[in-house]
Parts: sequence; C-alpha cells; structure tokens
Amino acid sequence: MAAKRDYYEVLGLQKGASDDEIKRAYRQMAKKYHPDINKEPGAEEKFKEINEAYEVLSDPNKKARYDQFGFEDPTGGFGGQGGFGGQGGFSGFGGFDDIINSFFGGGRRQSNGPRQGDDVEKQMTITFEEAVFGCKKKIRLSVDEECIQCGGSGAASKNDIKTCTKCNGRGRVYIRQQTIFGTSTVESVCPDCRGKGKTVTKKCPECNGTGRVRKTKDVEITIPAGIQTGMSLRMEGYGQSGYNGGMPGDLYIQFNVQEHPNFKRNGQDIILEIPLSVAQAALGDTINVPTIDGPVDLKIPAGTQPGTKLRLKGRGTKNPKGGSGRGDQYVICNVLVPTSLSQEEKKLYEQLKATEKTEKKSPWDKFVNGFKNLFK
Repeated sequence: MAAKRDYYEVLGLQKGASDDEIKRAYRQMAKKYHPDINKEPGAEEKFKEINEAYEVLSDPNKKARYDQFGFEDPTGGFGGQGGFGGQGGFSGFGGFDDIINSFFGGGRRQSNGPRQGDDVEKQMTITFEEAVFGCKKKIRLSVDEECIQCGGSGAASKNDIKTCTKCNGRGRVYIRQQTIFGTSTVESVCPDCRGKGKTVTKKCPECNGTGRVRKTKDVEITIPAGIQTGMSLRMEGYGQSGYNGGMPGDLYIQFNVQEHPNFKRNGQDIILEIPLSVAQAALGDTINVPTIDGPVDLKIPAGTQPGTKLRLKGRGTKNPKGGSGRGDQYVICNVLVPTSLSQEEKKLYEQLKATEKTEKKSPWDKFVNGFKNLFK
C-alpha cells in the first residue's frame, strides 16, 4: 500500500492554512478531479484523496488532532479502517449533484436559478515595512457586474423575454445517446437557451444581451500587521457578481513580501545578525540594537561566543489573524576577527598571547591535549 500523503499537501496548502483557504482549495480541486468531469485515469482516486483530506481539515476537532499527531493519532482516527481515510467511497460527498451543491449552494437545479458569482484572485507585492506594520492600499479591479439597464436579463425590455420552447423553461433537456451498452438517456443543458429557460428576442443595447457589463473600480484594502509571503486576504463580496440574483463571489489577494536587507522573518519572530568585535565578545558590552520599533539597548554578556542568540522579547511582529501578542526579535552575534591590525593593536594581541602562555593553557593547547596519546 502506498504511503498516505500529507492532507495539506493533497490540497496544495501549507500547515496552518485558514478555514477559508482550506475551503477554497477544496472547491477548486474537487471541481477539477470529480469523476463526472475528469475522465483521466486516476481522477477518481485523486478525488477520493481530496475529499478525505477536506473531511479532516474542515472539522476543527479532527484538524487539531491531525496537526498534533499526523497519521499517528492515538485515537486511531486517521487513515485506518472506519477512520477518516477508510473504504468509504467519496467520504460521504456522493455524486455530481453534491459537489455542484458545495460550489454554488444549490445542487443541480435549473440554471436560471440564483448562482453565486466566481471568486477573483489577485497577487500583491508589498514592502517589508508595509507587511510588518500593516497599511491601507488600493487595488484596481475589473469585474463583471449585472447590467443595470436590463437587470441582468439581457433583453431590451420585459416583452422581449420568452419561455424557451425547446425545454419549456426548465433550462435542461433529455438527450438519447447510443453507447456500446445500448441506448441511454442523459440530462443536459438546453442548447437553445443555454440553461436559462428563457430566450431573448431583442438584446439589451447596453450589454448586447449578455446581462453583464465590465466595470473597473478602485478597492481599498486594509492589510493587517504581520502579513507574510503566501498568506491570502479574503474580501467577501468583491468578486464577480452573482447570476440571477445570486450572491457575488469573493476577492482573494495573495501577498508577496519583499525582503529587508537586514531583518529576516521566521513567522512572527524577527532575526537580526550583528557584528561584534573580539573585545566586545570577550569583555561584554551594552549596544544600541535596531528593531522594527526603533533602537533599543541590549546587554552583551562577557564571553559571548560566535553564533550566540540573544532574545528581545516582544520585538517581533503582530499576528495578522488577531490577538494582542507579538513575536520576539532574536539577535545573532557574529564575532569578527580582524584581518588587519595597526601596530598598537598587534602589540596588544602579542601581549595577550604571551599572557595566555604564562598564566594558562591556550584554547589550542587544550585542544591538542586531547590527542596526546597519538604523539607518544
């Protein structure tokens, strides 16, 4: 049996993805791999895998256990017989009607019923400072909106809307097909009205019969402090307008944060490397260290070694998902050995070297002493 793939990987997500990101990824992938749509080999198995992952990650309790234990859940919940990954077909999601219902909120009903508009995705690049402190930015958005003149009907007037004679207003027709197994009857979208159940005898001059017009508008976005590369911001109702009175889709903005020349980020924590002289590291010092809030005093303990990590509590970034806490800043000490010395510095180092030889063993002497048996 092949090893099970990580559920986040199955949905193309990073661990810690939000509920909105999980739902959005599931809708896209389930629609792509549903066996009623995708006839490629392996699509059905892929669809089962997607539903299994979503069944766990969409449930707060199951998701919490999976995040903590992975497939080694002590309750036996993941991937075992009777668990979340058992032999349960499509994990309770059934056929094509169910998946369409999860996308559009109504299953396979007539196409002239209300349908939610499509989501819109945008990419945005912001600076390190904008991501750390949060900001407001404007984005230009072009979406299709319902034509005001015809109310989305596509007709020049109400009198120009007629019930489709081919489907009698259902929007769907039955078609008989001959297959190797015999004659079968399948339901399909009406070719005359394209599922609307209505036909237009005279088109609206504003939208040319489409019922929708393209609009460009500027939308102000509030970017929360602490946003990171790869995170998405959802703006409800800013996507494409709905159909036949349906709700509009959402706008999803995915962020790319530019790197800072000195500050690095690790989640909510900030990493900063600082240079120290040998004297500062050996004797200790108090220095003024940059942070995102401005310079703060940091005590360097005597005897600080190269690579030592010192913590400045609460000097990191905020959590973009809310809460009052902040991360920390970690200062990594980079002890610099001089590559050129003045005469005075050279003299002092010579004195230090001589002192080490007379008063105590040098670090090198201690190191070599560990190999004394090799030199007998």
